Amino acid sequence: MSEAGLDVALDRPLPGSVVAGRISPVFCVGTCFHAGQEVEELAIVVGNKRHRPSAQRMPRPDRSKAWGQPEAYRSGFWGTILVEAPSRPGPLEVGLETRLADGSIATATLGTIEVTAAPGAPAPTVSGTAPPAIAICMATFNPDPELLRVQIGSIRAQTADDWICMISDDCSDPELFAEIAAAVEDDGRFVVSRADRRLGFYRNFERALGMVPEGVEFIALSDQDDRWYADKLDVLRSAIGAAELAYSDVRRVDEQGRVRAPTLWARRRNNRTNLASLLVSNTMVGAACLFRRRVADRALPFPQGPGWYFHDHWIALVALTLGDVEYVDRPLYDYVQHPGAVLGQAARDESDAPEGMAGRVRRWFDFAGHWRAAYFSLYLQRQLMARLLLARCGAELTVRKRRALRWTVAAEHSPLAFAWLAGRRARTAVGFNETLGGEGELAKGILWRRLVGIASHGRPNRRAADASMPRFEPRELGSRQRRWLVRG
Repeated sequence: MSEAGLDVALDRPLPGSVVAGRISPVFCVGTCFHAGQEVEELAIVVGNKRHRPSAQRMPRPDRSKAWGQPEAYRSGFWGTILVEAPSRPGPLEVGLETRLADGSIATATLGTIEVTAAPGAPAPTVSGTAPPAIAICMATFNPDPELLRVQIGSIRAQTADDWICMISDDCSDPELFAEIAAAVEDDGRFVVSRADRRLGFYRNFERALGMVPEGVEFIALSDQDDRWYADKLDVLRSAIGAAELAYSDVRRVDEQGRVRAPTLWARRRNNRTNLASLLVSNTMVGAACLFRRRVADRALPFPQGPGWYFHDHWIALVALTLGDVEYVDRPLYDYVQHPGAVLGQAARDESDAPEGMAGRVRRWFDFAGHWRAAYFSLYLQRQLMARLLLARCGAELTVRKRRALRWTVAAEHSPLAFAWLAGRRARTAVGFNETLGGEGELAKGILWRRLVGIASHGRPNRRAADASMPRFEPRELGSRQRRWLVRG
C-alpha cells in the first residue's frame, strides 16, 4: 500500500480478531519505505498507543529489487506488541507512524483487527444441582473409528464419575463425524460440537476449552486415539493437591497395543520446576495432565505468532508460572502412535529424509537459512510467550520465575541475558538434558539477528544480509522434541 509517500507491505496478515478485555499478542512483520527520504524511526500504533518494534531498518533485498529503489534495502521491520483489547467488541485500527529524515511525521494504515467475544462453542448448560468437578476436553479430526471407540470406552470406564466430556470436532468428514456421534450414543456426559471451519489441532483445543461449563474445578485434555487407565482421573486429582497442574508418565504403544516404550523418561530428564527450561522445551504431554480451571482462564485466548504452537506447551507454561506442578511417576494412559497422528506424521516426514552428520553440519553453518529460521520460528516464539506470561500472570510470579522470563525477553538485545540463555546449553553436560539442547538453537537465532543488522550496512546483494521472514518448515526446527516424544 502507498500512503503519505510511504510504501508499506505486510509479509503476513494481521490477526482477524482479538478477545475483548484480554491481553493478546499481535505479531507484525513487513517493510516500510519512503520514496523521498530516509525513514529514521517507526512505531506501530494500535488504537491510540504507540509500540516500538523490536527491529527496524533491517535489510530487505527482495523489496529493493521489487521497487527498483536501492534505498529500500533497509526497509524491514518486525515486532510483537501486546494489545489490551477494549472490553466492548468493535474495530481496532492498526497503523504505522514514521519519523522521516527531515523531522516530519508520516503515517500509514496497516489494517483493522476486530475485537470479539471469547472463542469457543457456547458452553452447555449442565443439568443437576451442581456442575461436574472435571471437564474432559477432546479435540477430534477424522478419527480412526476403532481407536476412537477404545478411547471413549476408557473414559466411560473411569473410576471417577463426576466428569463431563466436551468434544470439539474440527470439521471431520461427514461419515467420520457420524462415527463420533455413534461412539458417544445417547450418553449425556458427552457434548459434541462441530466447528464451522477448519481450525487445526491448536485452535481446536482452544475451542474445546471454551466449551467448559461454569463451575468446573478441573480440566483434563484428551486425544481421540489413546487409551486411559481406569484410575487416571482419580490419581491425578489426588496428586494435584494445592498445585496448579498434575501430570503422569506415559506408555507409548502402537496401533495393536504393542509396547514401544514403557516410559517417557528413559533418555531425558523430567522437569516440573524450572520455568526457563520449560519455556525452551516442553516436558508435559497434554493428555497426561489435569489442571485447575484458572489455568485455562489465564491461557485463553491462546497466543499466535511465528513458529509452530502446541496447546500443551502453552498450558504447562501458564500452570508453572502461576504456581507448582506435581508429577505421578507411573503411566496413566497409553499413547497410541500411528502415522495419522500429528506428531506421527512429523516423525514419518523426518524419517523420509534422514540428515546424518553431513546434514547436521550443513544446518550448523546455514546462517542465511537455518539460523534465520531459528530466530523467527523459535526465539521470537519463546519471547512472545514469555512476554505474555509476564502480562497475564505477573502478580503470581516468584522472583526466580520473573527473572527467567525477563531474561528470555531481553536476550535479543542484552549481552548479559544472551550469555545466560546460551550458557544454559552447558547444563546437558552434567545431566540436565530436559531442554534437549534447545538453547543452542535459540542462541543461533539471536546471533543471526545481531549479525544481520551489522551486515545490512554492506552491499544490497550480499546474501547474508537478508532479514525477510523465511517460510516456516516444521521439519527444519524442533526435531529433537518430536523425536523424543515419538521415538524416545
